[in-house]
Amino acid sequence: MSEKKVSLLEGFKAFLMRGNVIDLAVAVVIGAAFTNIVNAVVKGIINPLVGAFGTQDLDNYSSCLQGPCTTDPKTGEMDGIEILWGSVLSATLSFLITAAVVYFLMVLPMAKYLARRAAMQAAKEGVQETIEVSELEVLKEIRDALVAQRTGGAPGPSSDGTPGGADGTAAGPREDR
Repeated sequence: MSEKKVSLLEGFKAFLMRGNVIDLAVAVVIGAAFTNIVNAVVKGIINPLVGAFGTQDLDNYSSCLQGPCTTDPKTGEMDGIEILWGSVLSATLSFLITAAVVYFLMVLPMAKYLARRAAMQAAKEGVQETIEVSELEVLKEIRDALVAQRTGGAPGPSSDGTPGGADGTAAGPREDR
C-alpha cells in the first residue's frame, strides 16, 4: 500500500488553485455589484414609472385576503391577512431587467465574438489543410519522379515545365553512356 495520502490543507490548496473556483469567485463579486445597480435602476426609474398609475413605491401595493386589513395604531399589529403583491412585482421587474442586461450586454456580444473566432479558426484550419494537401501532392510527385528515375521510366515534366528530366533531355528510357 504505497498510496500517498493528501493532507487536508494540500487538498484545499489544490481546490482553490483550480481556475473554475477563481472564475466563480469573480462572477459572484461582479454579480453582487451588478445587483446593486439593477436594484437602484428599479427603485429609481422603474418603480416611479409604474407608480405614475398609483403609489410611487411598488412595495405599498397589497391586497387583503381576509379582512379587514387594518393596522392597530396602538400595538402596530395587522388585523386580517395581507398579500404584498407589489413587492413580488418589484422583484420580478428586477429579475427581468437583470436578465435583459446580462443577455444583451454580456451573453449576446460574447456569443458573436465566439462565433467570429470559430469562423476565423475554421478558415485558418481550411487554409492549413490546403497547404498540407498541396505539400503532400508535391511530395508524391517528387517520390514518383525519383521512382521513375530509378526504374528507368519517364520522369514526367521537369520543374520548368519542359518534358523530360532535370537536364532537359527528352522523356523516355535512359541509356547508359
